[in-house]
Amino acid sequence: GLVTTNSITQEFSRRVIKSRMEKKATLSLLMAISDHPWTKATPDAASVRIAMTVVAKGKVEGTLRETAKEEALDTDTPIIAFKDHRGTINADLTVGADVTQAAPLKANEGLCSPGVKLHGAGFIVSPQEAEALGLGKRKGLDQHIRRYRNGRDMASVPRGVMVIDLFGLQPDDIRKRFPEVYQHLLDAVKPERDVNNRATYRDNWWMFGEPRADLRPALDGLQRYIATIETSKHRTFQFLDGRILPDNKLVVVASDDAYHLGVLSCRVHTTWAVRAGGWLGVGNDSVYVKSKTLDPFPFPNADIKQKLAIASVTEELDALRKARQAEHPGLTLTQMYNVREAIREGRALDETEEAIKKQGLILILNELHDKLDALVFRAYGWPETLSDEEILSRLVALNAERAAEEKKGVVRWLRPDYQKTRVGVARPQTEQIEADLPEGEETENKPAFPIDPREQTGAVFAALLDAENFTDAKTLSNLFSKPKTAEPKIKATLAALSRLGQTVTADGGKTFRLRHKLLP
Repeated sequence: GLVTTNSITQEFSRRVIKSRMEKKATLSLLMAISDHPWTKATPDAASVRIAMTVVAKGKVEGTLRETAKEEALDTDTPIIAFKDHRGTINADLTVGADVTQAAPLKANEGLCSPGVKLHGAGFIVSPQEAEALGLGKRKGLDQHIRRYRNGRDMASVPRGVMVIDLFGLQPDDIRKRFPEVYQHLLDAVKPERDVNNRATYRDNWWMFGEPRADLRPALDGLQRYIATIETSKHRTFQFLDGRILPDNKLVVVASDDAYHLGVLSCRVHTTWAVRAGGWLGVGNDSVYVKSKTLDPFPFPNADIKQKLAIASVTEELDALRKARQAEHPGLTLTQMYNVREAIREGRALDETEEAIKKQGLILILNELHDKLDALVFRAYGWPETLSDEEILSRLVALNAERAAEEKKGVVRWLRPDYQKTRVGVARPQTEQIEADLPEGEETENKPAFPIDPREQTGAVFAALLDAENFTDAKTLSNLFSKPKTAEPKIKATLAALSRLGQTVTADGGKTFRLRHKLLP
């Protein structure tokens, strides 16, 4: 038997467990408690939660003990009650669907990463310090002193700090162009880096320790992106302004699409994220591990109407939270979701919680989440009544289906334009090929442009959601089986959306993009 911290369920530890369980000389877990309080938790006690396991030879079922009740932990007679589950205990100390078997999908590749890791507090400056370093005076410095957010900023109240980001520059260039910044780093960063054990950190002292070179091109050109806190009590996702540089305690999904945010925010994905990512620390908070949560997660095969509906509710949800926090600067996401959880559990609210309920409009927040959940379940074609375990089983099975599809060359890319270029998949010369084809000889696997005007609006709106940049009617018409017939109808629809304020135009009204994709 073993007593460990509950981080044994995290990626590196469970990989070791899994390898031993799959060998010829099989080992099985006879008993496991994945999350147990560290009893007699006095102020000077270790801030940990523990796991306990009993291992035996052979392939046998075991008992997973779930902590159901915890009382009097700071006494010599703590009260801890368990709920037992029988079955094969998986490497992540669960019974039932084995999410550790899920494979990463190409469809999600290249879009998720932790934010930058500074390795030097001197990179962080206040707006006033940034001004003294030349911000607003030195040409081009606004590209290298940026707003900055970490996990605490997202969960609580943002500090309003900025960060010096010199990725791609060399010391001689920095010294000549931004002398005040260069001297600041010589004083506030270089001495700390000079004693760092890692040579790359010492030699490249003016840059972040982990600048996330792979993440930067994925974020390039996005007006906003999706972020979640790596370790958090509540698994929430939100849009951040594309000008904000994320800290490594934030996990970033490089998409500005509200449909993607909606799927990530729904019960299907948050259930998956909590099980696949695991828990950590004395607070027993969920951990979002990119390789085990986003990479293998199968998005629904939603149609145009479903994507549009999910995006619409998600925009309202994200706007509501931002608006309530702007009106009540002390209101935090953690407070809002604590109260939402209490309401859903049927627990009576105290005076402080009642105030948060009013300030955060928590009943509306809850209603929007319920609407979002219903829409995403519908997109999957699943009943809303599924238990968490049933959701996980279906996701594991769907992941296997998608992995098999991808081996045959069928990839359901989340951001096809960016991802195909990144992995070296040539984009089809759709426009050129179709321009040479007579009407009726277009590619058969393209959908027909709808006949019903309402469906035409939905089709154009969905196509604009998928577009990376401004686009025109001719380009959009090439998405459909008869582009010459569709083009004038698409032009009329784009004009109508523009009049309604749903789009913005460029090039004298020739190209269009959805208005929400330009907002923070």
